[in-house]
Order: sequence, then structure tokens, then C-alpha cells
Amino acid sequence: MGELIFRAMGCEVAILSDQPIDLTAVPQWFEAWEQTLSRFRPTSELMSLNRRAGRPLAVSQTLWDVLGLALDAVVWSNGLVVPTILPALLNAGYDRSFELLATALGNSAVLHAQPQTALAISLREQGRLVQLARDTALDLGGIAKGWAADRAAQQLGQQAACLVDVGGDLATAGQRHDGLAWAVGVPNPRSQQREAMLWFASGGVATSGVDYRRWRKGDRWQHHIIDPRTGEPSTSDVLSATVIAPSAAQAEVAAKIVVLLGIEQGLAWINQQPSFACMAFEHSGQSHTCERFNQYRWE
Repeated sequence: MGELIFRAMGCEVAILSDQPIDLTAVPQWFEAWEQTLSRFRPTSELMSLNRRAGRPLAVSQTLWDVLGLALDAVVWSNGLVVPTILPALLNAGYDRSFELLATALGNSAVLHAQPQTALAISLREQGRLVQLARDTALDLGGIAKGWAADRAAQQLGQQAACLVDVGGDLATAGQRHDGLAWAVGVPNPRSQQREAMLWFASGGVATSGVDYRRWRKGDRWQHHIIDPRTGEPSTSDVLSATVIAPSAAQAEVAAKIVVLLGIEQGLAWINQQPSFACMAFEHSGQSHTCERFNQYRWE
């Protein structure tokens, strides 16, 4: 059995395998990815791109790949999940990593959030050139975590079956030696009691919600799920949503879509995705599931 737990990308990362596996290089992978993709590191490649808005920049394969996933999500979500939300996040007060935010509330710069209805990103595949329009800034947080989980699972899966958990974004690779599926509990965000146990042999799981990364700014509670239609934190009736999908990155995007759409529209959207399943919670803690959820439920 292989196991490794460490912190990266502002969260806990856990690697599990039911066979012996070499995990010594994994923290270095995540360090390199964070230095490329984090908006909380002033020297990261992403922040270099943000500072260069208005001028083209040749980017690494990693940033190119994750930005490609983010742009695919824009199309897939019909504009609900976009990477150009950094100004709105800063306006809400999310101007530093969440660990530091908890001790520094009230010190954020106040900007004017605008609805993110259109992207201003130009790509040229030859040379991997990216150009942001002036006053455009990117945040790749959620999709970067999903991508990292998928990428780590893919690389480790060449050795043995594994499960990679990056702050709740889970990816799997390979057939377990014991022939069993992976087991993942879904807690009720209100009671913290287990609401369901999921069994899945492959793919990804992600949870998105407004219950964890929350802070008070002035007299209002804020959170990090920005609705690009308003430029403000989401006010839907979803407290959190857990999605099973073919990959962690897809699950991450789909869970955010459910939060933004609300219980009724969100689950209706999930039902139109043949390879997806979802459990969503109202703010009261009442749970709702899509049509396919019981295919993964063990209880």
C-alpha cells in the first residue's frame, strides 16, 4: 500500500495506492505546477501573463494545457465558468491564499466588479502565444486543481492503480490489484455526517460549494464562487454539489455549474450529461440527486 499526504496549491493533497508505488517525486510535481498556475505567487507564470495583459506572451505547455481546459469550460458551461474572474474575486476580498485571508480580513482593495460576459483572450498555437486584453486577469484555481489531480493520477497510474485527492478534487488511474472500486464518502455540509458512500472504478469526483471558502467583508458574507452574469458571489439555492465525471477537471467544472444554476436547473443540466452524476445540497442541508446517482451509491 502506498500513501502520501502533503500540502500544495493551498490545500491538502493525498495519494493512495493499493500496491507499492514510488511517490518521492510527487511533491516536486505539485511545486512546479503551483509555480506555473498560482495567482497567489507573484513570480508564477500565470501572474506574469496577467501583468502582461495587452501584449503577447509565449507560455509553457502546462499553462497552455490548463488554459485550454478553462476555455473549453467556457463553451461547455455556456459562459457560466470563465477564467476571467480575478477582478471579481479581488473585489469580493479574496486577494490572498485562504489561509492568510482568515487572518487579514478587511484589508482588501475595493475594485469595481463587472459581469464577465465575454472573454478577451487571444491564442496562437504556433509558439504557444497568449494575449490578454487590457484590464483582463485570469484565475485558474479550481480547474488547475482538477487538472493537477488528473495529471498526477495519469503519471502514477503507469506504476500502479492510484487515487489522487487535491483538496477534494479526486482522480483515479489503473485497475486496483484487489479488484475493488474506490470508496469516497459524501458528507452533508450542514451536519458533516456522511450522506452517501460512492463506489467508482475510474474517473473523477469533485465538490464545489459556498460553505468552505467563506469570509466576512464588512457586513456581508462572501465566497469564491463568482457568478459571471453579475460579477458577484453566487446567490443560488445550492450550498454544495458533488459530481462524478470522467475526469477530475470535468467534475470540478460541472460541480461549479450546478452551484451557479441552482438545484432544479443544475440537476436538469447534469441529467443531460450521460457520463455524469451529482448530489447537491440546499442551504438547509436537504440533499437532491440526479437520475444516475444511485448507480454509484453503495448503501
